Amino acid sequence: MIKTDKIYQVLHQRFGYQDFRDGQLETISALLSGHDTLAILPTGAGKSLLYQLPAYLLPTGVVIVSPLISLMQDQVDRLRQQGERRVIMLTGQLQGRDRRAVLDSLGQYRFIFASPEMLTNSQVLQALRRVRPSLLVVDEAHCISQWGPDFRPEYLLLKQLRIQLGGVVTLMLTATATPRVRQDIIKKLGLDFDHVRQVIRSVNRPNIFLAVDQVESADAKQAELVRLVKTLPGPGIIYFASRKLATQQAIILAQETGLAVAPYHAGMPALERFNIQQQFMANQLQLICATSAFGMGVDKNDLRYIIHYHLPANLASYMQEIGRAGRDGQQSVAVLLYAPGDEGLQSQLTTIDLPSEALLTQVQQGKLQPAVLGEQADLFAFYLHQGYTPQQIRRAFHQRQHQLTFNLQKMRDYVGLKRCRRNYLLNYFGEGEIRQDQCCDNDQPDWAAQLKFPSSPAPVQPAAADWRARLAKLFNVKSRLDKG
Repeated sequence: MIKTDKIYQVLHQRFGYQDFRDGQLETISALLSGHDTLAILPTGAGKSLLYQLPAYLLPTGVVIVSPLISLMQDQVDRLRQQGERRVIMLTGQLQGRDRRAVLDSLGQYRFIFASPEMLTNSQVLQALRRVRPSLLVVDEAHCISQWGPDFRPEYLLLKQLRIQLGGVVTLMLTATATPRVRQDIIKKLGLDFDHVRQVIRSVNRPNIFLAVDQVESADAKQAELVRLVKTLPGPGIIYFASRKLATQQAIILAQETGLAVAPYHAGMPALERFNIQQQFMANQLQLICATSAFGMGVDKNDLRYIIHYHLPANLASYMQEIGRAGRDGQQSVAVLLYAPGDEGLQSQLTTIDLPSEALLTQVQQGKLQPAVLGEQADLFAFYLHQGYTPQQIRRAFHQRQHQLTFNLQKMRDYVGLKRCRRNYLLNYFGEGEIRQDQCCDNDQPDWAAQLKFPSSPAPVQPAAADWRARLAKLFNVKSRLDKG
């Protein structure tokens, strides 16, 4: 048992903090006492410290499972800026001789970052078993449940990883999880719910005003988006369900508002995405038009607004994304734009094209190639390779489709609310109701004129005109962007 004064000593000397934020000491103490722990702390609560500090008090390294390379790279960069050299990131870019050299010396690293896909590699797993890490961290743990069997199925193998690492102490981290999702996370990692320490803090962010802006048509939504961007103080993020539309709207908004705007989505080159993120952090960009690929690990405290152009798939994703606003505690706003029929796009995006049992059986028996299983052939082949029967696969995906439909209906209910939006969200996440002034548009319809926002940061070069030229060059858009 490591004493509390030793924990504070590391906090002061290594990290330069005088005290812990709410929930941090409780989580760290549980881990250092050998307890598997689920920590649900709001965005901006300092979740990275929960594994970084124990790493300096444990005998061997810490393995951090992360869903995005950009998120891992951000954490690696920050650790190195703090003077930490014993940190490595295991990705598919690490090949051949370089990979062998890293794996042979893996025991010298204090922090080992990896995607769930990388941890299924037999060579990586063998190296980790030799190291016998002291702590396994599952970052953004809601992904285990929220993504389900239809996306990133390698998350389901983390249970086996825990077992192969000797039942290593496990930390599960997320900002949002309903009671059902909490149970699902713990179950899928093969842990005993009654023996997992849970450190849970409210998802409520009282400084984020909640609003739904219902319009009559797609054209009206476009006009309202431009009006909001012109009216609200930045910086801000607008989320789209479509890569193409995120790019198109970045161009339109740069033209209509004169702001420095850029798109961000997974279809863009990695270097371009990295540059855009860095320039946004440095206030060279005032607005990002993004898909859900943008946001995890973006530690920008002064985001004043989050706008959703399309209906999100579920309330958990919505809370994750709007939680990126106002991390400095200052007034911010989350606006969801809605036009009749918007749920149709999200329903289409979340519909699973499930092969028949007969077709799955023929592939399993080697009579047909996996390609006959359709666009998601690799996904279904994964489950067959893991020993799932066709019946089990179809049952799991039918259950997943039912959950996706239920989640979308909850999101639709949020749009149509005539009562407090905040309490609806708190109830969804298993919390009690509260009373709060300046809460949502249902009790303050004229919110845009009444909210008191802090001043926007002064834009840093390159100026908006430079960014319009860059957008024109990047996306082969003609000189109409130079107008205005």
